[in-house]
This record gives sequence, structure tokens and C-alpha cells, in this order.
Amino acid sequence: MSHDHDHDDHHHDNELDPMAARVRALETILTQKGLIDPAAIDVIVDTYETKVGPRNGASVVAKAWTDPEFADWLKRDATAAIASLGFTGRQGEHMQAVFNTTDQHNMVVCTLCSCYPWSVLGLPPVWYKSPPYRSRAVIDPRGVLAEFGVTLPSETKIRVWDSTAELRYLVVPMRPAGTEGWSEEDLADLVTRDSMIGTGLAKEAP
Repeated sequence: MSHDHDHDDHHHDNELDPMAARVRALETILTQKGLIDPAAIDVIVDTYETKVGPRNGASVVAKAWTDPEFADWLKRDATAAIASLGFTGRQGEHMQAVFNTTDQHNMVVCTLCSCYPWSVLGLPPVWYKSPPYRSRAVIDPRGVLAEFGVTLPSETKIRVWDSTAELRYLVVPMRPAGTEGWSEEDLADLVTRDSMIGTGLAKEAP
């Protein structure tokens, strides 16, 4: 391993926010005591960040955009429809899909803690777990969306869904215009994690 790489591994600690620094310190202590294996942690984090989500959710959305029968199944029984694509597991056992329309925009929050469908969306973003988001998403959803760069027409209703330990939600964003004839794979590239939480929209077609 080069000297430059070693330097990079260490100087970044000073740039961590307080919470991340505490997590890093705790990981170091547990590693030194032989209680955890850093390599195993890296594998778990990589799995949830790059393999199980949010690309899994994007695949679900893309299929719903292109397959009316699957979209109907997703509306009726999201748990089974999502499982049919092989996406099951931690905090994804009971799912409900809510579809955005021109009349209604859906947004997800967990007001009590941070319930989140890991098997579909991967690791929850830090802001999703923060008290300001959890409280303001319910009180002022339109204002929160504006802070995320989403400005909706005044006539569009915003519905906030509260995730629980028993039920978690997947927002199906509206399909971007100009994507007729696109493959599911190409469509999935337009689906962002935030659009499946409801704090964002799908990317526009280039």
C-alpha cells in the first residue's frame, strides 16, 4: 500500500462530522478489542449501498412503468410484487406502494424513529432519521419539498405516509416524458432514491 493511500485513510477523520467521528471512534475501539471485523462491516455497507438498494427499488419502479399488470399488482400487494423480483429481507417484509400522479404527490417519513425498507432502498439517508425532517415533513411538507428543490403546483395535493415497524412505503414517481419505448434498464437509471421517498422526482429524459 502506498504512502499516499495511507495518508488519505487518516487525514479524512478530521473532516468527519461529530456523529461520524463518534461512530469511527467506536468502530476503532471495538476493532481493537476484537469484537468486530472491519472487513465484514465493509461488506455489509457495500451490500446495502450498491447491491440491494436503491437500485432494487429503481428496478421495481421501472417495471411498474412498463408493465401495467405488474403496476396493478404492486398497488394491490406490494410485498408480493416486490418479492417476485427477488427483493426481500430486512425491513422490507411488509410494503405498500403509493403512486404519484398530477393530482397527488406522496412523501414518506417515520415520525417515531427511522423505519425504512432497506431491501428496496438500501441504507436510509442521514436526513431521513433526523428529528427536523421527521417533524417538519408532517407539519410543512410543501416547505420541506422546496428545500429539496421540489416545487409542485399549488393544486397538487401532498400526502405524507408514516412508516412503522409493521408497514413501509415505496413511492412510485411519475414516469418522465419522452421515455416511450425505453427499456426497463434505461428507465431505472432515471429513478433516484429520493424520488422513491417522495423528496425528489425522477430524472428527466436527456
